[in-house]
Amino acid sequence: MRGNTIRKILVALIIIAPVMTNTDCKKQPKCGCGKDILFTLTGASANVMFTVSGEPIICTTVGDPYSYYTFCNPTEMFSKLGDAKTGDILLVSGPVYWNCAYVYQSSNSSYQSLYKQYDIQVTDLTLDLYGKK
Repeated sequence: MRGNTIRKILVALIIIAPVMTNTDCKKQPKCGCGKDILFTLTGASANVMFTVSGEPIICTTVGDPYSYYTFCNPTEMFSKLGDAKTGDILLVSGPVYWNCAYVYQSSNSSYQSLYKQYDIQVTDLTLDLYGKK
């Protein structure tokens, strides 16, 4: 009788112990516009590339040319551009998210890319000619 009780306690401990231990698993941030914010750019100098119709679609910050930011809202920002064109340095602000295509590609590959791809919900976009607006 005593052996069965000890055996039942051991089985219960084997089942309960993994639940009680800390596995240090962190929740992975969700990718895509409007999901989990990674960080926020505030007035970051950026090289912005445009579509044929003139809408901004993607940019790289001056300080980090290996990260690409795809605009979540290019049509909204079109009106803020004025006379800006490809190659101009613009100040970009807004929350930044992981780009889903980049996340899926990097999770399915053993190759670690030097380039990172993000999505950005641009809240402000201004032309800055060396401090002259």
